[in-house]
Amino acid sequence: MAKKCPECPKCLPGWLVQFGDLMSLLLTFFILLLSMAVMDKKKVEEYFEVMKKAMGFIDASTDVETQSEKHSTQDSSSESEESDSQSEMEQSSAQMQEIVDEINSTQTIESQEVSIEKGKNEFVLDIPSTIMFNDGEYNLTSPEAKRFIGKIARVIRTMPQTFNIEIIGHTDTNRLNSATIPRDEWDISALRSISVVKELIKNRIDPAVLKVSAYGSYHPKSNTSSDNRRVELRFFSQDNQSDILSEENFFDRLE
Repeated sequence: MAKKCPECPKCLPGWLVQFGDLMSLLLTFFILLLSMAVMDKKKVEEYFEVMKKAMGFIDASTDVETQSEKHSTQDSSSESEESDSQSEMEQSSAQMQEIVDEINSTQTIESQEVSIEKGKNEFVLDIPSTIMFNDGEYNLTSPEAKRFIGKIARVIRTMPQTFNIEIIGHTDTNRLNSATIPRDEWDISALRSISVVKELIKNRIDPAVLKVSAYGSYHPKSNTSSDNRRVELRFFSQDNQSDILSEENFFDRLE
């Protein structure tokens, strides 16, 4: 009688083979990444220095009192400069508000009134285009509009040199389609901004502080077309904008 064949030991589950292949591929992938990576000692040291400053670590060579006084002086100086800038901004916006109230007193339609919006270290003068331009036109021909710009220029000349002015043109939906300039509403919004800038320059405003922008119909103020046909004068502090642009993060330092 033939002997019975002993039972074979149970094999590992089938899914473990695919799992092992996956782990091998992942290991190969990360080894490939590591081989392509370049370890720059200087950048790593810069990274740790940035992290130490961000977390408030104190250098071993400097005592706590000296570090505290240094940070306290920097904070107080920064707060003082910010306070001065905010005070100048409020004073300038108050002078602009007087001009706004004067021009609005002659307007009979509420949608044609000038408005002023105040923000942090900036304020925006919102001027309906009907006050300065006829429908579809972009040249400043009205004597009243030129006098209005002249009053704004007088206030600008009293403002600190740290202020910049951005003139932003807006229109309603694109109704114009021409082969010559202005070709569309976007052209009109840009040309209107340029007309205001040129009028400000005629009133002895430094061109270096002026900036032209145009959004056409793509930054609507409301669903009402007449509200969207406007020119904005944005006054902002040059120092504050420079501080924002000059801030350096870790990724900038690694470039």
